[in-house]
Amino acid sequence: MKPIARLLPSLLLLLTTALTVAGSAAAATPISGGDLPDIGTPADVIMTPREEYEIGSMIVKGLRDSGEILDDLEVSEYIQAVGSSLAARAREGTLKFTFFVVKDPSINAFALPGGFVGVNSGLILATSSESELAGVLAHEISHVTQRHMARKMQAASRASLTSTAAMLASILLGALSHSSDVGMAGVMAGTSAMQQQQLNYSRENEFEADRVGISVLAAAGYDPYAMSAFFETLSRRTGGSGQNAKILEFLQTHPVTTARVAEAKSRATDYPIVRPIDTNGYRLARERLKVMALPTGINPHDVYPAVADLGTDTVADFRLYGRSLALIQANLPNEAIPSLRDLVARHADTIEYHTALGQALLAADDIEGSKQALAHAKDLFPRNVPVTVRYAETLMRAGDARQAHYVLLDLFNVTPPTQDQVRLIALAANAAGETAEADYYMAEYHVMSGDLTLAIMQLRQALATPQITPVQRARFKARIEELKEFLPIRLQGAVDRGEPLPSKVPDERR
Repeated sequence: MKPIARLLPSLLLLLTTALTVAGSAAAATPISGGDLPDIGTPADVIMTPREEYEIGSMIVKGLRDSGEILDDLEVSEYIQAVGSSLAARAREGTLKFTFFVVKDPSINAFALPGGFVGVNSGLILATSSESELAGVLAHEISHVTQRHMARKMQAASRASLTSTAAMLASILLGALSHSSDVGMAGVMAGTSAMQQQQLNYSRENEFEADRVGISVLAAAGYDPYAMSAFFETLSRRTGGSGQNAKILEFLQTHPVTTARVAEAKSRATDYPIVRPIDTNGYRLARERLKVMALPTGINPHDVYPAVADLGTDTVADFRLYGRSLALIQANLPNEAIPSLRDLVARHADTIEYHTALGQALLAADDIEGSKQALAHAKDLFPRNVPVTVRYAETLMRAGDARQAHYVLLDLFNVTPPTQDQVRLIALAANAAGETAEADYYMAEYHVMSGDLTLAIMQLRQALATPQITPVQRARFKARIEELKEFLPIRLQGAVDRGEPLPSKVPDERR
């Protein structure tokens, strides 16, 4: 069973709950008179934006726990930057989008409720331009802004509760597992009439996401024709014919048809023709992913030509970067260092070259050299996430945990950390002898894991640390009070009385 399939029971529960609420709302007594409240869009009756966020965050947590999300600082920073630039042009001013890369060589991307957008590493490698990648992200952003999941549930609300929840859960799981078989299983669980309704609605959603996405793409300065160009690429790679292909056309996550390609091209004619140049960030992110995809034990010299054969032009630079990463990955960092020093000298404004040099020096056990290189990068790019985290890792190796704690705290006061980064600052604080702060950070780590009782127990441990300051004591107590509100009522009194708590009691609002 694929790891993502383990999310089915929880997803079914959330969808069933949402549909139950919808049924209750529909059965409520109508409001008489003309004084009608503002109840938002019709989709809000089925699933509120808050509920969409809860479902999306739950699925992302499951993906992360199963090791499917790529936790690479530089690639994550790049995909978030491109996605945020596009999302800023979408007509959804209050929603915060989170973009992430999935460790999967297949060509796919998906949008989850609540502003979570995932893109497979294989899709990034399959694109031939940054505009094509931006086109995919714009399409997925539009699924979110148009609230297609809530609208799908609304369209199915007349069907039975169980079959509706099962179908929607399996369709979503099919998108995440990249398997039409998963989607087919869910479709077979519903009635034949409901099958056709859902399939037609999915096709309408795809066309609407294309239309809205192209406007977002053009507004962000990308080539509006890139979306249709990538569709054609997918069509050539997918192939298939006959009745089976027609069935899969509706069930696969992104059905590509000649009509859809033609529609996308027609929409693009409404916008000025632009020929944007791919950014260096795009080239370097793809090169990092190529290196990560190399088979274990492969000789980097067999994949990349010698430095002398690469030359010194722009195209060669990102290949030289890839060659250096491959050498580091093959435990040959000393061979990578001269090339990376040259890249840093010629392109001081490129963050990726600085962080790669710091990593190469650290891998070569030149801890002081790595420390100096990354300290210089930190001066050039203050509070940049990859630079600061790489610098902190080197400081930890150098035995300067106190400074590592300081630079990470300075960063995370401005930029929210990931779960792995929270764990890193907890390790730094503990190594620096600041055990109460380390316990506080680990409490936040457990909050992000959804284990609130363990988080409260960690905060209690922080409160028991000798010689904590009054400010720390007040902060730890306040956090316990905040977390207590998310526990079942029966356990809130136990928290007040300082009694032991059962393990693994989740946040009931998640």
